[in-house]
Order: sequence, then structure tokens, then C-alpha cells
Amino acid sequence: MATDARAADRSGSRPRRDASRPGLARRSRTNAPTSPAGQDAPAPLPEPVTMRLDGRVALVTGAGSPDGIGYATARRLADLGARVAIVSTTRRIHERASELGVTGFVADLTDESEVGALADAVAEQLGDVEVLVNNAGLASRASPEVLRPVAQLSFEEWRGEIDRNLTTAFLCSRAFIGGMAERGWGRIVNLAATAGPVNALPTEAAYAAAKAGVVGLTRALAMEMIADGVTVNAVAPGTIYTAASTMAEIKQGLGTPVGRPGTPDEVAAAIAFLCSPAASYITGQMLVVDGGNSVRESQFR
Repeated sequence: MATDARAADRSGSRPRRDASRPGLARRSRTNAPTSPAGQDAPAPLPEPVTMRLDGRVALVTGAGSPDGIGYATARRLADLGARVAIVSTTRRIHERASELGVTGFVADLTDESEVGALADAVAEQLGDVEVLVNNAGLASRASPEVLRPVAQLSFEEWRGEIDRNLTTAFLCSRAFIGGMAERGWGRIVNLAATAGPVNALPTEAAYAAAKAGVVGLTRALAMEMIADGVTVNAVAPGTIYTAASTMAEIKQGLGTPVGRPGTPDEVAAAIAFLCSPAASYITGQMLVVDGGNSVRESQFR
């Protein structure tokens, strides 16, 4: 089922969220119990090591392409038992939702008010989001990456890349962390990239800056949420073969140590692990998925 979050009915019992004043509704916590000797008691046992997400509500942003990372991630999370919602900026999300048997929403995630409406709509139809994958922002044929030297980059182009790749992750994370903290469990996985956090090429300063910012946001938010049972991590894909891949990108993938570009399913597998209870002791980290490309010292050895 697909829904336009902009037109979501807010007449139900849930009050509409004020996206500009999110508030972090933290759980009340008592002091840790002590042993008879006055020493701290042992830490509680970790949650079971399982990949299953049965009954958990998961939201995957940027899932409009059938060949993209968001779509592959939504499919994998649904296979793990999650109740999945997907969102994109266009109505093609209706088709993706029907194909996956999940719930779809249309929203512009660079718009604060639309993110608030999305949060309301998902909560009303599926329940409170416990797993958030901030995938929105990756370039596509419909919304290509801006490739221009800094000296020629307009302020509008710079701001557009930052908003699409970084602001979306900020707004969506802010909309859901309060509920995760209140319930004492949550997973956030942000999509970074090797461009920016690991390396860079000429003409991609705005994209690289945004993706480096995603890693900074990930680490800061991880430390803010660590006491509330919420983990925050990033996945940084290298060259991944999708329908939007250019011939130059495909050739670049053939030059990796593995000898080929990666696939959306391979990235989705890494994301799904970080979303699972099995990843309970991992937070504030960036997992690079690039076929070893960022590790080798030289291409010709």
C-alpha cells in the first residue's frame, strides 16, 4: 500500500508532531543496582544474537528504484520479519510497495514539515518506527550528482547536494529518535559513501562534503543515544552497479581488487546486519563496502 504523506489524515487520536520542536522523550532510568559489597552489579546480559526483526517497524528512505540499495534493503528487512515502510519523492513508490508487499509513502525529505507528516503517517498505519535506514540522497538518473569544480559550483547546487545527502538524514533521524529512546531500543543506519569519508575525486566536493557529514552525524548521534539502547551506524558503499550506473562507474568497478562493481544486495546485507539485534555492540561505526578498493596501496603492484 502506498500513501502520500503530504495528504495523510491527521484527524486520528495521535497528536501531530511539531517537526521544528521534536523533543527527546527519554525513558526514566534509575541508578544501576549495586552488590552487597557496594560495588556495581554486573552489566545486564546482551540481547540474543539474532538477525530476526519479527514485528519491528522499519522505515527505508530513498527506495523508489527497483534496482537500488533502498529497494534491496527493504526487501531484506521484510524477509527478516520487519513491518516495512518505504518512502521516495515520487509516486513510483506505489509500484515498489506493491512489488515488495510493504507500505509506501511519498514525501520530500528535505522539507521539515513533510518529514513530520511522514512520521505521523507511518505511526498511524504501522506503529512506531524502531529501525530507520537513511538511504535517501544517493544520486540517480532522475536526480544526478552535481559534478563541477568548486570554483564553478553555484550556491544552489552546493545547498542541493547537502540537503539531499545530509539534511535528509538529520531530519529523519530527529523525527524518530525520541520514540526509540522512550522504548529503549532502536537502530539507525545512515548511507554514507567512500567519496568523502575515505577518498574523493575532483568535481564532487559537495557530494563528498555531505557524505563526510553523514559520518560525523552518525558518530555524534551514536554517542547521544548510547544510553537509550539505540545504535547508530553508517554504511559506505564504493562502486555499486545499479540502473543509474554510468559506463565510467562500471569500468571503475572492474578495476577494484574484487574485479567487479558491488551489488545493491551486498550493500543491503551489511545494512540489515547493523539493523539487527545481532549488532547490539556496534555503534558509531562506518562499514565500508567497496570490494577492498580503499585498502590497496596501488592498482599496479
